[in-house]
Amino acid sequence: MPPSFKFLALAVILLCPVTFNLSADAADVSYDGRALKIDGQRRIIISGSIHYPRSTPEMWPSLIKKAKEGGLNAIETYVFWNAHEPLYRQYDFSGNLDLLRFLKVIQDEGLYAILRIGPYVCAEWNYGGFPVWLKSIPNMTFRTENDAFMYQMKNFTTLIVDKVKGANLFASEGGPIILAQIENEYGNVIGSYGNEGKSYINWCANFAETLNIGVPWIMCQESDAPPSMINTCNGWYCDQFSPNRNIPKMWTENWSGWYKNWGGKDPHRTAEDLAFAVGRFFQYGGTLQNYYMYHGGTNFGRTAGGPYITTSYDYDAPLNEYGIQNQPKWGHLKKLHDLIMSMEKILTYGKATNKDYGRMMSSTVFEYNGTRVCFLGNANNRDAITIDFEGKSYTTPAWSVSILPDCVNVVYNTAKVNTQKSVVVKKLPVEAAPKRHYDLEWRWRAEHFEHLKTSVEKSGPMKGVTYANQLLDQKLVTNDTSDYLWYMTSVDINEDDPIWGEEVSVRVQCDCHILHAFFNGKHIGSKWVTNGQYNFVFERSAKLKRGMNSLSLLSVTVGLQNYGAHFDKMNNGILGPVKLVAPNSLEKDLTSNKWAYKVGLNGLERRLQEVDTKYKRNWQPNVPFDRMFVWYKTTFKTPKGEDPVVLDLWGLGKGTAWVNGHDIGRYWPSFLADDNGCVSSCDYRGAYTGSKCLTNCGKSSQRWYHVPRSFLNDEDNTLVLFEELGGNPTFISVQTVTVQSASAHAYEGNTLELSCHGRLISHVNFASFGNGTYGSLEKGSCNSRNSLSVVKQACIGKESCAIDASEQTFGRSRCDSPMKSLAVEVQC
Repeated sequence: MPPSFKFLALAVILLCPVTFNLSADAADVSYDGRALKIDGQRRIIISGSIHYPRSTPEMWPSLIKKAKEGGLNAIETYVFWNAHEPLYRQYDFSGNLDLLRFLKVIQDEGLYAILRIGPYVCAEWNYGGFPVWLKSIPNMTFRTENDAFMYQMKNFTTLIVDKVKGANLFASEGGPIILAQIENEYGNVIGSYGNEGKSYINWCANFAETLNIGVPWIMCQESDAPPSMINTCNGWYCDQFSPNRNIPKMWTENWSGWYKNWGGKDPHRTAEDLAFAVGRFFQYGGTLQNYYMYHGGTNFGRTAGGPYITTSYDYDAPLNEYGIQNQPKWGHLKKLHDLIMSMEKILTYGKATNKDYGRMMSSTVFEYNGTRVCFLGNANNRDAITIDFEGKSYTTPAWSVSILPDCVNVVYNTAKVNTQKSVVVKKLPVEAAPKRHYDLEWRWRAEHFEHLKTSVEKSGPMKGVTYANQLLDQKLVTNDTSDYLWYMTSVDINEDDPIWGEEVSVRVQCDCHILHAFFNGKHIGSKWVTNGQYNFVFERSAKLKRGMNSLSLLSVTVGLQNYGAHFDKMNNGILGPVKLVAPNSLEKDLTSNKWAYKVGLNGLERRLQEVDTKYKRNWQPNVPFDRMFVWYKTTFKTPKGEDPVVLDLWGLGKGTAWVNGHDIGRYWPSFLADDNGCVSSCDYRGAYTGSKCLTNCGKSSQRWYHVPRSFLNDEDNTLVLFEELGGNPTFISVQTVTVQSASAHAYEGNTLELSCHGRLISHVNFASFGNGTYGSLEKGSCNSRNSLSVVKQACIGKESCAIDASEQTFGRSRCDSPMKSLAVEVQC
């Protein structure tokens, strides 16, 4: 949502605070017209989204510690209904679904928590977080004034609140949770639900209040949220957001990057633009902002939504998918957070005075008890602008915010990145480097194709098969227990049939993601969506025979719709018509036939993905390549060390991968991004969208797949693949993710800091203190002769180092330039 940049006058409006009844040893969480208040004190909250199911319990302490080191004082998460209640009244809070354990890790790190219960989450998560079994309840309509839906929503939300209360995790009980959210982004769709939508959102607010959690409730993207709720903003920029009454200005989703689809390119949001958005928000009176995401993580199993959301949910977040700092974004924001928090008292209690200089240039002065802090904001997306501010000349780069904590000296500018840039690479482990990746020993099994052996009208009961005299929505049949559903029918043809003797085709109207068609046991074709339109007509030639002809259609989902008004009513699978069509315009409509339905794959039914299965002996050598519907299996050694582990699945088509029985998600490395729209360098200036600053054109939309180390054994591991489209597993390799090099720049008078994030600095590739171009690794016309030796002595053999960029450190540089800088690149 591009900002309008219409400058707002900030008035300090102190209202009677909203206060909750709390126990004696609890935190008093309230709010007034300016900020959230904790124990009576207004607070700045800088938060980041980390979704517990998108990582593992073993990763949580490291992720949350790095978030704290990055300057955050709160962690936000959704609660995922369909993960916790995948089947009606069957609950799962184990492993990476252990919500209470996750919240306790946040508490142990001394951070606050924001719990967004929803229970609709969007989040590019399968079906928006709703369990598909909801659709089977009579008279059900999602997210509106519907008794069936509200009853189920109330049941799950109450369950979560009771669990959290029972663990004393709300701040009102001494826990970390300072805010909770009901519903999610409903204002984006409320118009489609009419009066029932308005009644529903009022019901949500009233219901939430009855839960008595002792901390405020929020509703994001809901401009007319009821008075008991705090309405908040989501988007790329929220500096111009105004709450619907005198309540704190809160930003629940500052999109730190963007998600990716199968066939999509890699999105990037620059550190400069993200910092600019944050700087503007606090300049214009914001007091709580949350990065969505701070760590994106991985869509393990079948959790990715969309449709067509990739298994990686990296999001270009400050912590990458594997938990490594995404530099310079992480470090640039850390400096901003530290500075903002150092001014907390003035920003939350001070009087703000704004001045507009024209050309999108402004200043804001906060003053409190004789102390002042100042912001200079330039929202011009082309030009740096120079102004006279309190008797002194200041130049603010285009699309940037300068912060002057003493209203004299610019300590931070969002467009000037003085943080290291890290190069993160994927490579073979050291112990495997002499070998080639195709040394893995593979075995295989064929997947069974489902087809009718007798007429569907004469078929008796079959294990795992259900029947209906119509075509059914895929969700209702599978209950979201599998991506795969077989639709099977038959047609009897004799010589008197008008269509006999004609060359026919099978025509299927499909609300599918992927369709594989088989006629009389032979594969006649496959089709999948490539244009974002999840319905198509499939048509392929077929050869009739006298007597019974069987038709088997395998519909495959790749994540269920997660966003939009009435998204629950969108069709999935094959709803017809399905016809046999002859060239002479004769048709035989099979839509109203009796249909047999079989959920899932034969291999999954036999649990081939598990390490211990009674079918484990039936794997064969001499693996076939480029064959559809085949299972592959191998073993590999756990890479030494602690670097994150990934599978390079280049060479495969599409399918699912399991390591030691853990489902690491769907893979589709053969789906390439198109060649258009990428950039070699990104101009941070101007409003960001998810289509700006793209890379990876013409390459696999996802080649590498995260395997958390907690999924691995000490030595040997089993990898099982189900390959749907056909590929070559011999190209697969096990790799590790590591910081290869780090580079940084610092102007004279500043300190240059470098870190290899847990590894030692082994070599200095470049060092120059002089008049080189800032941001480049090239020497200028003059530089200190001691540059390389000083940096080597300070850095080699250490995990991190800090060097003052000054002639006192490096000696005379023989430069006449008044502005010298230090540039360094090290090898890790």
